Amino acid sequence: MKCPFCGKDDTKVIDTRAMEDNTVIRRRRFCEGCNERFTTYEKIDSIPLTVVKSDNTRETFDRNKLIKGILISCSKRPVAREQIEDLANDIENSILNSAKKEVASKEIGEMVMEGLKDIDEVAYVRFASVYRQFTDVDSFMSELGRLLKDKNK
Repeated sequence: MKCPFCGKDDTKVIDTRAMEDNTVIRRRRFCEGCNERFTTYEKIDSIPLTVVKSDNTRETFDRNKLIKGILISCSKRPVAREQIEDLANDIENSILNSAKKEVASKEIGEMVMEGLKDIDEVAYVRFASVYRQFTDVDSFMSELGRLLKDKNK
C-alpha cells in the first residue's frame, strides 16, 4: 500500500480489525520511510442491486429510501428507530443473500409489510394503504379483516 504522506510503496500492517459485521476490514499501517501511520479500509466490491418498479423502470436499491418509507408509516407510533433499522437490515440482507441482481419493488413491499405486521399493526395498515393503493373503504376493511384473521391464528 502506498503511503499517503511520502509516496513510498512499501508499508507495514501493524493492526487489523473486522468492522461492520465482518464486511469491512480496518488496517492500521506504518510507513518506514517517513514513520507516519495511516488507516485503510478493505471492503468487498459488490455489484449494486437493481429494483424493478411496477412500470418496469429500474433504479439502484436505496436503503435510505426503504428506511424513509418505513419511518413514514411508523410516524407517531411507539416504534424505536432501532426496530426500523433492524427491519431495513433484515430486508437488505435477505435480498443480498438471495444472490439476485434484480428484485421487484413489489417483493420489497411485501417484506416490509411482513416485518411491520410484527412490529406495529397500525404502521402495517398505514404502509399497506399506500402500498396496495386502497381506493375505497371496502379495500381498507378487507386488509383489516386479513390482519385480524392472521392475528387470531
